[in-house]
Amino acid sequence: MTNAIENLFQSSGSPANFAKGYIAHLSKILRSLDADAIASFIEILLRARDSENTVFFLGNGGSAATSSHFANDIAVGTRSTRKPFRAVSLTDNVAVMTAIANDYSYDDIFLLQLKYQFREGDVVVGISASGNSPNVIKAIEYANSNGGHTVGLSGFDGGRLRQIVKTSVHVQTGKGEYGPVEDAHMILDHLIGGFLMQVCRAETAEVRSEP
Repeated sequence: MTNAIENLFQSSGSPANFAKGYIAHLSKILRSLDADAIASFIEILLRARDSENTVFFLGNGGSAATSSHFANDIAVGTRSTRKPFRAVSLTDNVAVMTAIANDYSYDDIFLLQLKYQFREGDVVVGISASGNSPNVIKAIEYANSNGGHTVGLSGFDGGRLRQIVKTSVHVQTGKGEYGPVEDAHMILDHLIGGFLMQVCRAETAEVRSEP
């Protein structure tokens, strides 16, 4: 699959045309997302909450920011203190990540955090546009081998991540289309977070209405 962003730049002729083309391309990508896969991800998060398991998010670069945003929107944004989501981003502790990278390997920055914190039944969500980031893959393989449920948010052709996770939410694009992939991942964050917020709000209303 060719890189549509490069082709769009070459053919657009102006910033306005590029903007229109980018929006149209992103809209096409979003329409191609698998709603059933998204629903499966939501169900995994709800089951983790019911069993009081932790959901770990991880990724590099822009995906690290998405990881932080996901953890915020699910743990805090759902506004459920009575029955909370235990969501953590493994990208948020700079001291821990740099210590592991310096003393061991950058490829182990998520793996070692999981070895300290992971419990059987926890969920690990790997976010990677290419699907081939070694530190993401090592973390997913660890969770798979230790009784975890793994979810992959990928792009391009999905890479290794798409092959090894138990649940895949894939954004099909040309290789190198980081922007559209990361855009779609953030929309997934807000879609899923918005749904879970409404679930929690409905639960709170039900409790208040009980005699």
